[in-house]
Order: sequence, then structure tokens, then C-alpha cells
Amino acid sequence: MTMSRQYRDGALVSQGFPLDQIDEHFTGKSAVWYDLLRPTQADYKILADELGLHELAIEDSIKGGQRAKIDHYDSHLFINMYQANFPNDTAELDLAELAIFVTKDAVITVRQNDAFQMEDVVKRWDESAELAKYGVAFLLWGILDVVIDNYFKVIERLDTELEELEDLLFDSSPRDTVIQKRSYELRKSLVLLRRAAVPMREVINPLLKHNGDILHNEMLPYYQDLYDHTMRVADWTDSLRDLVTTLLETNLTLQGNRMNLVMKKVTSWAAIIAVPTAITGYYGQNIPYWGFGEAVGVWTSNILIVAISGGLYWVFKKRDWL
Repeated sequence: MTMSRQYRDGALVSQGFPLDQIDEHFTGKSAVWYDLLRPTQADYKILADELGLHELAIEDSIKGGQRAKIDHYDSHLFINMYQANFPNDTAELDLAELAIFVTKDAVITVRQNDAFQMEDVVKRWDESAELAKYGVAFLLWGILDVVIDNYFKVIERLDTELEELEDLLFDSSPRDTVIQKRSYELRKSLVLLRRAAVPMREVINPLLKHNGDILHNEMLPYYQDLYDHTMRVADWTDSLRDLVTTLLETNLTLQGNRMNLVMKKVTSWAAIIAVPTAITGYYGQNIPYWGFGEAVGVWTSNILIVAISGGLYWVFKKRDWL
């Protein structure tokens, strides 16, 4: 389904028009949005001819895999970004790439697949229709706002998972394998999130400083709010990374403590068992000794075994070695 819109004087006047009719909608004070899903070379040619897009920007949008960034060209801006989400509520974080061409009259989004949830952007525009009078600045803000809000949803979920891991870490029944596996998955997700979210500071900051021909002064507070949210996401991500590292170190420390406790217990029992072994070995000699061949020898050896072993057990127990 074709996703496109035309706003004029703050009102939605047209939508769903095809790409070959896009030039008909640049009338009056209009702001046009068109979403290209899996575009062809012919689609790029139409846009390049109509909007004067730079060949390097087009090349970046075709190849994909770019870092989150903003490039300035004479006639337009090129922005690349990533939306973070957990597809189908799985535990593996996924990044959906989106390329954007921004001119004074148009915002063109380019997706190589349908992973990016463009429906959320349209919903955000509809919820903030009172800002539509600001044209392109409004359209671009809606996209950025949805992307950054998704970062918060992702990081809140990761924060919750980290709290669950902390509970497992100090559980009475150690689950080291589960903790290690989930810690690795959590750290991997945080690395992906950081790769997408942190460069967004360099995307939004230039918009605030050097794009008066695109952004209206009335929209600057909204972009400043986006920048503040981006900084919060970056700081929160770094904090969670540090906490995951601390959690792994704590888990290794607890494993070492448990191993030391086991070794103490094993050593203590070995010392206790060594007592009857030594005594029975002595009384098992094939040479005459005091009590040899007599009942008193049996009683003496048994009393010594019980007394010395019991004494060692009491000493070890008192020192919390058993």
C-alpha cells in the first residue's frame, strides 16, 4: 500500500497518491511526505529529478548499513537512523534502518524492508495534528519522536531484565548457566541499542543549530526535547552496560566463594576421615603392641576414633568449615 501525505496550511489535504504524481502536490505552502518501500532505480530517478537529490545520498540509501548520521547537501538533508524493537516479543533486539531525504517542502522516507514500523509515525502525526502547520519540521519531528520513544521502551525492558537477573544472582539455588546466557544476551542488546541511539545526538544537534530554512522557531523546543531524551537514553544505556559488567563480576566472585566453601568442607571431611584411617591402620599392624589380640585394643581404637573425629567435627563446625 502506498503511504504518502500532503499537508497544506496545517491540514491534511491528500494521501495515498503514487510517486509519479508527487510533483502535482507541491502547490502553495504544502509539505509532502512519501514513503518508499523497496524502491527501484526508476523510483530514485523520479525523486532525483523532482527534488534534486545528491547521488551520494542516494547511494547511501541504496546500500544501507550506514551509521546514524546527518549529511548536508545544497538542496536537501540526508538522515539515516535506526528504530529499535523486539520483533514478535522475542528476547533478541532488532534494528530497523530508515533513510530520510529532507527538503524545504518534502520528507521522503526510504525503507529496504518493512521492519521499520511506519504506522507508528503516522499515528504520532495524527495525535499531534495541531503542529502540522509547521510543515516539514512537523513531519521530521514525528519520525524522530517515534524512534527515540522506542529507545525508551527498549531500555526500560532491558532494565527490567537486569533486575530479574539480579534476583537470580542472589537466589538460594544458584543458576550460573542461566545468568551467564542472559547476561550475554543483555549485553549484546545494549551494544546494539548504543550503536543506534548514541549517534542520534549528532543527528539532532545540527538540526537545532544550522537548519533555520527547514525548522520553524516554534518547533525548536520540540527538537530540544528530542535532544534531551537522546542524552537520557545514552546515559541510561551506559549505566546498564556498567551494571551488566558488575553483575558478571559479582557472579564470578560468588562462584569463587562457593568453590572455596566446597573446598573447605571437602578438606574438613578428609581430615575427619583420616583419623579412623590412621588409627585402624596402626591397630592393623602384624606385630605385637599394647592391646594386641585383646578386647581392650578394640575398645581403645574405637574410643580414639570417636573422640578425635568428634573433636575435629566440633572444631570445624565452630569455625563454619562444615
